[in-house]
Amino acid sequence: MKTLYTRWGKDLDTEHVLSEYPRPLMRRKSYINLNGYWDYRICRESGKRPPASFEGKILVPFSPESVLSGVKRRLRPEETLWYHRTFENPAQSGERILLHFGAVDQMCVVYINGRRAGCHKGGYLPFTVDVTRYLKEGENDLCVRVRDISDQSWHAKGKQKIQKGGMFYTAQSGIWQTVWMEAVPHNYIEEIKCRPFYDTGEVEITVFANVAKKARIILEGRVCEAGTNEPVRIRLREKRSWTPWDPYLYEFEVRMGKDKVKSYFAMRCITVEKDPKGIPRICLNHEILFQRGLLDQGYWPDGLYTAPSDEAMIFDISQAKNLGYNMLRKHCKIEPQRWYYHCDRLGMLVWQDMVNGGEAYHHWYVTYGATAMSIWHITVTDKVRRLLSRKSEKGRAEFEHEMRQTVRTLYGHPSIVLWTLFNEGWGQFDTKRLTKELKRLDPTRLVDAASGWFDQRCGDVRSTHNYFFRLKVKTEKERASILSEFGGFSMREKGHSACPAIYGYRIFPGKKSLCHAYEKIWKEVRNLERKGLCAAVYTQLSDIEEEVNGLWTYDREVLKIKD
Repeated sequence: MKTLYTRWGKDLDTEHVLSEYPRPLMRRKSYINLNGYWDYRICRESGKRPPASFEGKILVPFSPESVLSGVKRRLRPEETLWYHRTFENPAQSGERILLHFGAVDQMCVVYINGRRAGCHKGGYLPFTVDVTRYLKEGENDLCVRVRDISDQSWHAKGKQKIQKGGMFYTAQSGIWQTVWMEAVPHNYIEEIKCRPFYDTGEVEITVFANVAKKARIILEGRVCEAGTNEPVRIRLREKRSWTPWDPYLYEFEVRMGKDKVKSYFAMRCITVEKDPKGIPRICLNHEILFQRGLLDQGYWPDGLYTAPSDEAMIFDISQAKNLGYNMLRKHCKIEPQRWYYHCDRLGMLVWQDMVNGGEAYHHWYVTYGATAMSIWHITVTDKVRRLLSRKSEKGRAEFEHEMRQTVRTLYGHPSIVLWTLFNEGWGQFDTKRLTKELKRLDPTRLVDAASGWFDQRCGDVRSTHNYFFRLKVKTEKERASILSEFGGFSMREKGHSACPAIYGYRIFPGKKSLCHAYEKIWKEVRNLERKGLCAAVYTQLSDIEEEVNGLWTYDREVLKIKD
């Protein structure tokens, strides 16, 4: 595979890698970024003690498989990846030190000064370790032990595959989001949850803390008294709606003792309501809004899962807006929280997938067979766990746990308006029960229970994928009809492609024929909008390895269609 660089990867400042504050929904003044060069070692021994020596330097937070890491080596399922660096203890008298990891793929253990301080399983979600009691004055040792069995088990894996090709891409491992520390008082704010009540012009704020104390919320110049771990309703002086064309964010501050945290929220609601003809429509703030979206899988040729810079993330979002899109479907991946923050402030709607897992997929069934069954409108149960790759009870429990954690992690981002529970039957199970649970966890957003096929007649939308047949829409009485994937038109741009092989659903020789087909299919979508279609997601934002069906090339240098 040819090595491609983005413009941000070429100009990467290795002394200041992704140095922006990584958690915009909870901002403190104390912030120490630990990105940069760490020591690393890859070994076959699975020992539980840090090694005595290391083999080189790795640029965190880029995975070892990526060119920007400086390693460009695949971690095999039977191998262990060790990270090491030192840091100065930043604690003042009485302070706690929290060590945060944006994401580590797939399982890891954290050691401070040779002592096990914490562990985490799951490659897509953030976690925090209170390392206070393991620290000493002055210089301290930090080691992280990582194992990643990738797609060889039922863990969440997204589109990663050891034997990559077609619509599955390079597997990556290890630390792939920012590592950072912050100093907090002994009693501190752990979490803030904001729920807008759009119709009444109120916001419900809950301040979670490690102790029951009084907290003060400073909003719109007012001070509101609140108790920790209990919700408080605040009526806004003036309600200003959040929309893609006016993405207004309400800033506020929470103070509890010596701890101060800044955050934000927005006033918006997403609903399914019937139009004058009785057709269910997706509404933003009770107004019908057709959601014109792009599939966005968040891969980069030089950083793989990790965007080379904040500016690179902003580029993808802003370019999608410039092309007339108001929504991105974040597919089979959870991004760093700064990506969602940029969607919040720039006004980009987000459909967020739960990251798929399960045993090896039976593509003869979930891809080819399901496509054929969709022609004849054959409904299939989700109880066939072997065919849907969900035999493991532990795997099912892990998916459910990570579903809850995904909602908890991303709940505060107003840009997210829909959760996709399952995609194309990949690891699908208990759809009706999990949809009900997801709606209980988050009643403020819509749920696409089964994107593509294997519909179990639940959720807020009737979701279809269509790459091969004439586009059409079938409306229902209660659920909105959406085209959650279509298009996939491929064209290989010479000099900007990573692979000689081409994967796509229709392949075009040049820009002229590609643009003609692109304009034609969007004209068909606009016709279907009048007949009841509520949203459409074109595949995709950028090329990824063999899959050259992006509007942009993989290196984000060439736009293939007219803007």
